[in-house]
Amino acid sequence: MSCNTCKMCESADKRLETFVASKDVNTAFHRTEDQKVKCGFGLQGVCCRLCSNGPCRVTPKSPRGICGADADTIVARNFLRAVASGSACYLHVVENTARNLRHLGETKGIIKGKATINRLADMFDIEENDLHTKCIKVANKVISDLYKPRDEKMELVEKMAYAPRVSKWKELGIMPGGAKSEVFDAIVKSSTNLNSDPVDMLVNCLNLGISTGLYGLTLTNLLNDVMLGEPVIRMAPVGFNVIDEDYINIMITGHQHSTFSNFQDRLKDKDVVELARSVGAKGFKLVGCTCVGQDLQLRGEHYQEVFAGHAGNNYTSEAVLATGAIDIVLSEFNCTIPGLEPIADEYKVKMICLDDVAKKANAEYIQFDRDNIDEITSNLINQAVKSYKDRRGTVEIDIPKDHGYEQSLTGVSETNLKEFLGNSWKPLIDLIAEGKIKGIAAVVGCSNMTAGGHDINTVQLTKELIKKDIIVLSAGCSTGGLENVGLMSPGAEELAGENLKAVCKSLGIPPVLNFGPCLAIGRLEIVATEIAEELGIDLPQLPLVLSAPQWLEEQALADGAFGLVLGLPLHLALPPFITGGKLVTEVLTEKLKDLTGGHVIVNSDPVDSANILENIIIDRRQKLGLKDVEVYA
Repeated sequence: MSCNTCKMCESADKRLETFVASKDVNTAFHRTEDQKVKCGFGLQGVCCRLCSNGPCRVTPKSPRGICGADADTIVARNFLRAVASGSACYLHVVENTARNLRHLGETKGIIKGKATINRLADMFDIEENDLHTKCIKVANKVISDLYKPRDEKMELVEKMAYAPRVSKWKELGIMPGGAKSEVFDAIVKSSTNLNSDPVDMLVNCLNLGISTGLYGLTLTNLLNDVMLGEPVIRMAPVGFNVIDEDYINIMITGHQHSTFSNFQDRLKDKDVVELARSVGAKGFKLVGCTCVGQDLQLRGEHYQEVFAGHAGNNYTSEAVLATGAIDIVLSEFNCTIPGLEPIADEYKVKMICLDDVAKKANAEYIQFDRDNIDEITSNLINQAVKSYKDRRGTVEIDIPKDHGYEQSLTGVSETNLKEFLGNSWKPLIDLIAEGKIKGIAAVVGCSNMTAGGHDINTVQLTKELIKKDIIVLSAGCSTGGLENVGLMSPGAEELAGENLKAVCKSLGIPPVLNFGPCLAIGRLEIVATEIAEELGIDLPQLPLVLSAPQWLEEQALADGAFGLVLGLPLHLALPPFITGGKLVTEVLTEKLKDLTGGHVIVNSDPVDSANILENIIIDRRQKLGLKDVEVYA
């Protein structure tokens, strides 16, 4: 969607849109217009460039590439490579997180989530009294599993996953071996003139989905809870209004929160605050952006002195820099988009990267060395102070203080939501059984610019779902878009159906609950598993649906594979480049129902998509014998 006068992509966040339009900077909102013409072969997934005979483009008149690969082989191969790459990203995160936990244990650092380390030790059958030793042993268990060869099954899968799902995965032969080996061999399998069986490659995607979800998502959250503190439900500000020009502002991007935990803690110390004051600032503030900003927000109760709040999601980050109030960007993983580079140069913003997988062209790379973490932290603080001194007074600062909301509910987790309900899922189950809540929709994942515009599909779909008395749980950059338009703030309940509205008012909650970063999809899996366990049913029987309407990256496809192995219907507004393969499309959208219970739904219309998801929930309610509820047109 575009504006004819400003030649910009539209946003569900209209104040953001007008702010971007007022700035003489090039952003994704502008580049979307330049990239509107798409390659039809790429969209369908039928372009192959794996060898020098290519690129081969399969058509009805030319149904095979030069090597003889047909459309389904090419599509499945491309899809497997994408899922493997996404899985690799999440495994990189959980490995670094486990190494950080082990270092905390070895150095006897502060354990902020004692309940979680005990929970993990019990889950992994670790008999140990000392908490620091528990940290070491838990971390070693995770790392050991990641590095097992492919023919050795990861031992923690059965300890974490829901037993009926494990039985199904064993039946299908998709229990994963060592996660890094699985990714490695998936790349091998999808290489030139090797595997040409599309079904085998799709099954391999399911295998990758298990290790992605249980390790890259679920375990990363729990390990972070130990080091960074467990989430606390609270009200917090969101949007550009969180930025205060009187502070040295540090914008954080990425997914690896524990990487800068030492730096984060140090910013609260008196001598560091005095250093900021010596150059005219009141102190330091971390400005949340992308998924790591969501993670900061999730745990913001523990860092109120230094965490300003969450400004926005991945495609809001360029506009955040264009306020002129950010003094340094500290990145450690993806969603740090290349478009930040010229804006950082224009506004004289220092960029530093702590993990070379996310190295930006104009960023200084500082290798993350756990044995010298104090020196790295001191360096980062000094660089932030220098950048503040060098740039303030030389750039215009323009913060749209009318952007965002002063009160937005955040900090929800699988643990504290259950505590909020009285340490039992029964109140939620009763509300669903009585029809006061029709069902649950997890709206998760990224933001993109092409599924209707920035956050447009996500916001419209969510509004349609809550109107139907379907409560929405959100995790990922989608959450940043939903909270910045007020769907997690007081008053949002007025947009819900009458039944859900009454529930929200009685409990004092919005109809959309903020679980934080994309990693928190793992938290949603725990919620679903515990509810299913209490009911004595398998996950595909729950009145629960999954949507990643504006999925963006290969990581999102790995997330999706996790949803499919859990047996959940997965809605996407944009197809994952598979439509050129008739068999591949049929397997993912239909035949998979008979294997895992999950399937893919592709629909770009938010109203139509909400109706489809509602019908699935109604069908599952009826099969469970729950009270009849009204179906909304």
